[in-house]
Parts: sequence; C-alpha cells; structure tokens
Amino acid sequence: MPFGEVVCGSPGSGKSTYCHGKHQLFTALNRPISIVNLDPANENIPYPCAIDIASLIKLEDVMNEFSLGPNGGMLYCMEYLEANYDWLEDRLKELDKDDYVLFDLPGQVELSTNHPSVKNIIRKLTKDGFRLAAVHLCDAHYVTDAAKYVSILMLSLRAMLHLELPHINVLSKVDLITQYGDLDFNLDFYTEVQDLSYLENLLNQQSPRYAALNMQICSLTEDYGLVGFETLAVEDKESMLNLMRVIDKATGCIFVPSPNVGQPPDTVDASHLPASQRPNMYSLMTSAAGPMRGPRSDVRDVQERWIDAKDEYDAWENVQWRKEGERVRQDASKQKGKIRERNPKVEQKAT
Repeated sequence: MPFGEVVCGSPGSGKSTYCHGKHQLFTALNRPISIVNLDPANENIPYPCAIDIASLIKLEDVMNEFSLGPNGGMLYCMEYLEANYDWLEDRLKELDKDDYVLFDLPGQVELSTNHPSVKNIIRKLTKDGFRLAAVHLCDAHYVTDAAKYVSILMLSLRAMLHLELPHINVLSKVDLITQYGDLDFNLDFYTEVQDLSYLENLLNQQSPRYAALNMQICSLTEDYGLVGFETLAVEDKESMLNLMRVIDKATGCIFVPSPNVGQPPDTVDASHLPASQRPNMYSLMTSAAGPMRGPRSDVRDVQERWIDAKDEYDAWENVQWRKEGERVRQDASKQKGKIRERNPKVEQKAT
C-alpha cells in the first residue's frame, strides 16, 4: 500500500521547492521517496524526477497545435492525462513498493477546486491502493492583508471539498513573512481560524466596497469548520519534520526502517520480514495517538522564531553553524592524522 501526497497550490506558492526539500529530508532520513511531476509547463525541475508528464505531453506543443492559451492548454493536458491514465499507472508500477510518492500538480487553482480531471485521477490512484493526502500550499504573505487572507480561506475550503482527501493547508514561506509588513493579530489567529469576526474592522478599512461579501465568506468558512493551517519554512529542518509528522498522521503512514537499523526499545523484532510486513508498535502508537511534539509543533514557537525574534534566532543559528563547521574540520584533521605513513624499511624487506 503506497503512501504519498498530492501537492497543490497557486503559482509561486513553493510547490516545487517543497518537493525538493522533501526529497532532501527523506534522503537524509534514509526514507525512500519518488516524485512525480504532473506539471507539463515545468521545464526547470529542481528535484530528481522519477516520472515526468513531459514524456507524455507538453504544454507548449498543445498551445501550438490547438491555438490555446496557457490555462486552456493546461486543462487539455490534464484531460489528456486522465484519458491516458494507463501511462501513469504503468510507470507507477515500476517504482519501488516502499517508495513514498509525491505528485507535484500544476499551479492553476481551478484544477484543484472545480475541474474534474485531477479529481478523477486521484480517485483512480486511490482505487489502485494509494493512501494520499492533499497538501495545499498558500503563500504566508497573504495573512498580512485581511482581504487576501479571506481569499485563501475560500480557496482552501473549495480545494478541501473538491479533492476529498485528508487535507493539510500550509502557510508556506513563513520565514519571509516579515518582509510584507506586520501582522494585525498573532499568528495562531490565522492558523487556527477560530473567530473571524475580528476581521470586520480591518475589512471595512481596507476594502469597504466588498466588506459585506468578505464577512459572508468568513461566516461560510466558520460554518464548515474545516479550514486550518500548518506553517512551513522549507530551509528549516524542524519545520519540515513537523509538517512530515502531520502528514504521516493524516495518512496513517508509519515508516519502518530497514532491518539493519537498530530499533528503539519496546518494539517488535521482525527484522526478517519485508518492510511492508514489519510491525512497529512504538511508532504506530506515538504517531497515531500521541501528541505532536517538536520545536515547530506549537505555532507560538513559530511566531517567536520567524516574527518576534527572527534576528536573534538567525544570529544564534549562525554561531551554531560556525561551531558545527569547526567540529567537522577538526574531525577531518584527526581522521587525516590517523592515516599510516609508509615505512620504507618494511617495503625494502618485502622486496
């Protein structure tokens, strides 16, 4: 039963960067991963791509042949992929059964909000045994403007209702949020989406013409009670690890390491079984029932790191990086000193 993610979001939200960071993280954790690029317009792929839709169809070819614009051509490409799903299915079967699979979707939001092709492809993937979660990325700078924040609330809710998957909304690029201005409320107000009536005064000031419409959207969002956000700074290891745990909990994925890796205490010894059959009660209970722990699991810690005391944390991290570099250089010099020098007398006797 393969696990994976469907990575969606508006253009510029950081989907490809997130996939690249996820690949680096999983490689460091010795966790097998494969990335599927489903964006026919993505020519500069930063990550190792296991399957690329460009080998099936390209956006530029569609636009030239049918005289379509970028959006119309993208919809055609997704409809073409849906009609030729067997191409994707055959290539997915070539991947390792233990691989965690990321599906990098195009940035056109209509594909994840109202167009049926991506939804139908996801349904076929789930029928083939994939356990998927939708990871919807939204640029964190939208929370600095009340009207823009309301727009991503509506967009996130629409994507949740359309894709019908375990869904994680993510405020990406949270490490850059201070570049766009100060927040009107604490960060947890925007991530927890609890009482949106506090936005009324801001909406009346910033966009009075659409204030009533925005408040109706806020009321609709609160009535569903589905939308919430995690935070992400791709270059921060703790942030990536926290989001990984949240997604694993949503899909029910428990990573079982290879047999030659030492197991924690109180775990089941089943090293002779394949990975798909090796139980791990410790990981199962801590992931499924335990609380989320870690430096970035609490949004108040995220606000302190990236908003309230960003400069102080950056200075502290620079000091730690320098210390780590010095330790690496010292270890390398010690290792070099242990190399035995050739003894010419011994070599002469041997000859």
